[in-house]
Amino acid sequence: MILSLSIIVFSFFGYSQTVNDVPIKDIPPGFMRIVGTEKILSTKVNINIDFGQETKFFSTGNDTRVKDENGKLMVFNSMVDALNFFGNYGYEFEQAYAITVGSQNVYHYLMRKR
Repeated sequence: MILSLSIIVFSFFGYSQTVNDVPIKDIPPGFMRIVGTEKILSTKVNINIDFGQETKFFSTGNDTRVKDENGKLMVFNSMVDALNFFGNYGYEFEQAYAITVGSQNVYHYLMRKR
C-alpha cells in the first residue's frame, strides 16, 4: 500500500520540473547542455540548461534554470547529482569540460536523449 502510494505521488510530482516553463519530460529528444556553477560558500551547484530553446534578453519568462513542481529553483548537490537527475528523464552523458572564470569553475556537460 505504501509503495503504491509512493509510486503514484512520485509519478504525479516527479515529472513536474521545468526549464524555461517547459516540463522536462516534454523537451524533445536531442542534445542538451548543462552548465553548472559552484554556489558561493557552498558545496552545491546551480545549473542552467540549454536544449536549443529560444531565449530573449532581459525576459523573465526565459529562465534556463531547473524549477521544481512548486516553481522554486532547484539546487543540486554536485554535477553528478544533476547528471543522475537528467538520467532519470532518459538523457545519457556524452561529453564534459570545465573552464575557470576568475576563481570559479564552470562545468559544461553535454547530454543526449535519443
